[in-house]
Amino acid sequence: MMDKDGVVVLLVLLNVLFIYTDAFRRDTADRQSRSEGGFCRIFRTQTRGARRDGQNEFRLRVEGDPETYQPGSTYRVSLYASSPSYFRGFTLIALKEGREGVTPDDYAGTFKLIDESDTQFMTNCPPAVTESIPRRRTRIQVFWTAPPSGSGCVTLKASVVQRRIIFFQDEGSLTKRLCEKDPFAMTEKPMQECCACGTAKYRVTFYGNWSEKVHPRDYPRRANHWSALIGASHSRSYVLWEYGGFASEGVKQVAEYGSPVKMEEEIRQKGDDVMTVIKTKAQWPAWQPLNVRSAPSAEFSVDRARHLMSFLTMLGPSPDWNVGLSGEDLCTRDCGWVQRLVKDLVPWDAGTDSGVSYESPNKPSNPQERIRPLTSLDHPQSPFYDLSGGPITPLARVIVERIARKGEQCNTVPDTIDDIVADIAQEEKEEADNTPETCIYSNWSPWSACSSSTCDKGRRMRQRMLKAQLDPSVPCLHTQDFKPCMGPGCSEEEASTCMMSEWISWSPCSASCGMGMRSRERYVKQFPEDGSSCTLPTEETEKCVVNEDCSPSSCVVTEWAEWEPCSVSCGVGMRRRERMMKMEASDGSPCRVQLVEAEKCMMPECTTDCMLSEWSAWSECNKSCGKGHMIRSRMVKLEPQFGGMPCPETVQRKKCRIRKCTRGSRASEKRKRQEASDRRRAKPSRESVAEESSACPIRSWSSWTECTKPCSGGIQERVMNVKRKGKSSQPNHCKNKEIRVCNVHPC
Repeated sequence: MMDKDGVVVLLVLLNVLFIYTDAFRRDTADRQSRSEGGFCRIFRTQTRGARRDGQNEFRLRVEGDPETYQPGSTYRVSLYASSPSYFRGFTLIALKEGREGVTPDDYAGTFKLIDESDTQFMTNCPPAVTESIPRRRTRIQVFWTAPPSGSGCVTLKASVVQRRIIFFQDEGSLTKRLCEKDPFAMTEKPMQECCACGTAKYRVTFYGNWSEKVHPRDYPRRANHWSALIGASHSRSYVLWEYGGFASEGVKQVAEYGSPVKMEEEIRQKGDDVMTVIKTKAQWPAWQPLNVRSAPSAEFSVDRARHLMSFLTMLGPSPDWNVGLSGEDLCTRDCGWVQRLVKDLVPWDAGTDSGVSYESPNKPSNPQERIRPLTSLDHPQSPFYDLSGGPITPLARVIVERIARKGEQCNTVPDTIDDIVADIAQEEKEEADNTPETCIYSNWSPWSACSSSTCDKGRRMRQRMLKAQLDPSVPCLHTQDFKPCMGPGCSEEEASTCMMSEWISWSPCSASCGMGMRSRERYVKQFPEDGSSCTLPTEETEKCVVNEDCSPSSCVVTEWAEWEPCSVSCGVGMRRRERMMKMEASDGSPCRVQLVEAEKCMMPECTTDCMLSEWSAWSECNKSCGKGHMIRSRMVKLEPQFGGMPCPETVQRKKCRIRKCTRGSRASEKRKRQEASDRRRAKPSRESVAEESSACPIRSWSSWTECTKPCSGGIQERVMNVKRKGKSSQPNHCKNKEIRVCNVHPC
């Protein structure tokens, strides 16, 4: 039988269904009265239920509280209720400003569901998001991807349904207006102060999209690449680069030559204004599928004083063209840290070279021009030229994700599950699971990965869902559980032995003149038997000097391209890499720089298959009469290594029959079979084969010989001497032998 609370809930759900059905019927009639071509309209409050604007109880929020949107970028949108309020149903839409939502063109951007068990797209209005099932909730989240350039301003609207069918309409705090960001405006200034607490750790990943398929016009098939990415997390008082500003010498070196050395030097000279230097390797060629080459990434940290992130990378060859971010603020207005940031990147001109195409000859800008975004109407010879003046297709996308937080956090907006998993605040003491009987939970999820990949202390998390709360007056807690952990291979016990390869030869010096670095590598040939990670180093670096007296007229070359694949798939081979001449010596002297270099490369050891000897001769039949069997064996000459083919069987048997048994011999054979059966029951892992004479009484056996093999099946033997009584007065001796298989476990 249903209790009182269950009846109330059922009546409320039926009432919700009635209002939804009535509203949908009225809205359908309204649409049918319109001209053909109507799309969908989000229903509004009918006469049933009270109407409020939800100004103090409910809020629609775009993470970071931006006033503008970047076309094509993705934002996290939240709809939540302030305690103790809640809502059961909701509707969320994004409309172009001034539109009513009656045609598909009225809607702006696209939503992506985060939790499909809590949200879904409306059946009768696919662009809108609504609840999966009506239930009590305080927060929902979705991703919204902004529309393409030229869409103008957008209005995000929400309606929520609370108890007893009270509608909170799309107005006040449930409406968010965003306008398209002007790409020609100077870099936006961050807010005056950051109020977030503690520190946050981020990972920035760079996805290059500059390829002949996407940007076919004049695409440089030879030597196309992205230079090493260089940037920093920094304070408001330091600017790496910005639209409308002038490029520093470091920015010029990156933009024209792809060299990050001067830029990094400038960053490090800023001292306390910089928290982390951000660097990734160059990419040669510029684009490859992700299953061939992973996207480059780097990690960095921010705090209240240094909460901005900037970087740049050159597309080469080009006059002075780059992509990047300038002064991206990772501090939110509600004193928290941005969870995820996605930005599509268009090229910009550093203002130091006046070339108009990828491979234009060097033409320094005199006087130097200001940094500006490239457009499709810059020059008819530009690879991005478009007579219609449309936007340039993005050359890259960068994703910045928060992976950890440290210290006490002071933001007031509740965390998501993703936030909790990423946090590495100080461990809390585990408490006993005193779950009230009135709370019904799902099973615990598996433990998450450790939040620390190093030997610093981190946390693992598991969670479970609250399925039912039978007594609202009794709180249901403990839906997350944490335990301390460290990165792999960081246990306090001494790690098992690793088998390492020899070091390969040192790489060439990174500098063609002056001080540089060189490195060498080795790899793990065999991991510890206990499954732990090897802590021994696999790479070494050291300083090197080439031609200490560097001339200022030295040639300028590009960075080395990535190493080509090794010439062999296993064992020792060769690999090579190249670089290009960017500018010859100003004094006309010949350039004696190396443009191609090769070195040995060591791949994993080649696999070795198992090697066996020839089969031995068949043994004698184990029975003197009746049916028996014979065996033969072979030896393992070479064990399999490094994933080689395992060894096949090393022992075989086949049936044999000597002669028919007489009555006496049958009795003797029966007795011997019984004794053999008793021995097998005593030692079930061993197989015995006996060779005996039925005319000889059984005596004690000698000791077993040593097994012929340590594994994969060997053979042992033992013998006994018996005396047979006959007519002759002289005793007649006959020798019996027993054979068994031993060490049958695989090698």
